[in-house]
Amino acid sequence: MARLDATARPEHKPANIRLTVYTDERIYGAMSLTTESLFRALADPTRLRCLLLLQGEGELCVCELTHALGEIQPKISRHLAQLREAGIVADRRQGLWVYYRLHTELPTWAQEVLRITAEGVADQAPYAADRQALADMPNRPGAACCA
Repeated sequence: MARLDATARPEHKPANIRLTVYTDERIYGAMSLTTESLFRALADPTRLRCLLLLQGEGELCVCELTHALGEIQPKISRHLAQLREAGIVADRRQGLWVYYRLHTELPTWAQEVLRITAEGVADQAPYAADRQALADMPNRPGAACCA
């Protein structure tokens, strides 16, 4: 392994090297996802319903999830925050609104668990009703969102 030695070439100043270390769970959380943390997240009905909708839709605003699940916004936001901290979902802000999607660094095995689960329960309650409620949502956000 090479070693930086400032005295090796005195005619040149050593380059300033900036190393950024991310300790934020939202950035590296999906890479360290364990089977236990994924199944712990899936064990809660609200989180499972959110994840299955995200798996099918790609990206949803909090207001869409609130409408589809028939739950209040603080409850949905709390569960989404837990999923974000676990590295299962990622968010993006657009103005005052927050959109969620499955984390792009989610391991393949975790993506497969969600895909197979969504397929397996597609016709069961409450998952089919969630998808229908989302499809029937009036004024569903596009470029701008509600809340």
